[in-house]
Amino acid sequence: MKSFDSSTIDGFQHPINTLEYRRRCREELEAKGALVLRGFLTREAIDQVVGDVGLREDEAYYATSTHNVYLTPSDSDLPPNHPLNRQVTSSKGLIADDQIPSDSPLRTVYEDPSFRDFLCAVLGVDNIHPYADDLASINVHFASTGRELGWHFDNSSFAVTMLLQAPEGGGVFEFAPNLRNADAGEMAFGMVGSVLDGDHPVEALVFSPGDLILFRGRNAMHRVTPTEGSVPRLLAAFAFNDRPGVSLSESALRTFYGRTS
Repeated sequence: MKSFDSSTIDGFQHPINTLEYRRRCREELEAKGALVLRGFLTREAIDQVVGDVGLREDEAYYATSTHNVYLTPSDSDLPPNHPLNRQVTSSKGLIADDQIPSDSPLRTVYEDPSFRDFLCAVLGVDNIHPYADDLASINVHFASTGRELGWHFDNSSFAVTMLLQAPEGGGVFEFAPNLRNADAGEMAFGMVGSVLDGDHPVEALVFSPGDLILFRGRNAMHRVTPTEGSVPRLLAAFAFNDRPGVSLSESALRTFYGRTS
């Protein structure tokens, strides 16, 4: 099985091809709903990525939207303060897969079969596949001062991300684990309202540039607080699908990227 180049990941800390390491990672993810693999990418690789994508910040597609935490339409039959009708703000810039250089360490990691096998073992899935469109598989999110990701639940069962550059302040990933049970149809309106009011305890997930983060956000409500200072927060997102040949719809592509190709 293919191994990473030592200039890309720290294979001593993260022997992703070993069964024991995979077992420990899976147990931690299952227990906490989040797994932070610190120093997964080497400093050399991070510097290359930031140098590459930093030059493309003016190419990023910026969008600001309001939404409820469930990412669903509002319900006019319910009162304005109901969680389905309470709106939060998300705003960020984004560069798409086709803007990531072919020699980027991000692409080296994403396309490596051993990395995908590792993710399958840790996430407990049989297969993962890249998106068939040109935009969705690898993205880099830019959050300059004041930009944030509002409280929400993910539609997907897992997210794979990596912090590339930390801001001077803010940009904190906060979450309330196991808040709802989406599969059982339990939406936890009461606890969601408490989080929105600041009355429910939340946790902060702390990570640094080069750390790989696996997060189960379908039942964990989470957000990223507004960025502070002149240094933008940069985050890489590795998107996979459980079936081959899947593309985002044209509507989704226009919403996320402002274009379809």
